[in-house]
Amino acid sequence: MIAGYPLKAHNTFSFDVRAQFACRIEREEQLLAAVRDPRVAGLPRLVLGGGSNVVLTGDFAGLVLLVALRGRRIVREDADAWYVEAAGGEPWHEFVAWTLEQGLPGLENLALIPGTVGAAPIQNIGAYGLEMCERFASLRAIELASGEALELDADACRFGYRDSFFKREGRERFVITSVTFRLPKAWQPRAGYADLARELAARGCAANAGQTDDATGAAAPAAPTAQAIFDAVVAVRRAKLPDPLELGNAGSFFKNPVIDAAQFDALKHREPELVSYPQADGRVKLAAGWLIDRCGWKGRALGAAAVHDRQALVLVNRGGASGAQVLALARAIQQDVREKFGVELEAEPVCL
Repeated sequence: MIAGYPLKAHNTFSFDVRAQFACRIEREEQLLAAVRDPRVAGLPRLVLGGGSNVVLTGDFAGLVLLVALRGRRIVREDADAWYVEAAGGEPWHEFVAWTLEQGLPGLENLALIPGTVGAAPIQNIGAYGLEMCERFASLRAIELASGEALELDADACRFGYRDSFFKREGRERFVITSVTFRLPKAWQPRAGYADLARELAARGCAANAGQTDDATGAAAPAAPTAQAIFDAVVAVRRAKLPDPLELGNAGSFFKNPVIDAAQFDALKHREPELVSYPQADGRVKLAAGWLIDRCGWKGRALGAAAVHDRQALVLVNRGGASGAQVLALARAIQQDVREKFGVELEAEPVCL
């Protein structure tokens, strides 16, 4: 247990704030000892993994649990899938790379997402046509109040779009100590996302393997392997998104808003170039980055907090920005999008 612990290295925005108390958790028994320490009785708690989905607006007057649990293993297999478990403190990207090294495809579209394995279910991370919940089997979590270890399936986690039970009723009540993923043996590439498809095409890959070009009769490029998708996702993300080690950020700051069909039709009539994605329930998901860009925010700044010049969804700390300044920028963007399009943008990170 350390008092006055600096958190700059534990949040990807690199905000220079401190925790009243902090404890690094490398074993489950350390977790229960920390929360039962009389020095922190009654104090708020904050669980941090990689700190890639949090905006700290000031010093944290409580106990910060720094999850550093490590380990990964193939648990079992059945006729349809392999089951792979990783500890909550494992870096997510390294874990995805490891699964491919083991010959186990399925998570490659989620490459280079910052943060830890334990944080992935909280946010239900997703990218390039895949959400984590589609590969989720179960997780192990410790309830801090009781010390009880629980095994939770997908239904119990209540996954939604960048959402879960742990962001709502379960917030700060549990620490996720490990997650088990189900990786299908009948793997099929997901390469339809526009940026990913373009990158794969440039690398000589295409999703329509085995077909021929109607005009030339030539064989179409080979379907991408899981490793090819992984490499393409990494390339696309590095081209579009800033490295948090070089420019403080939390990745995509806003969720893509989902609106009903009537509102979409009205918006599309007004904005013919509106970027959208139809949903199975009849609603339509809009590209938040496009909305922000249309409001003129790409590359603009309020003090040291700014909108990235290549990706309007990403807010950055140009150096010395506070969490409060980033939130002020976010609110200004939300107001402009609301006034121009009648659409509400919701922040992805947890704002404290």
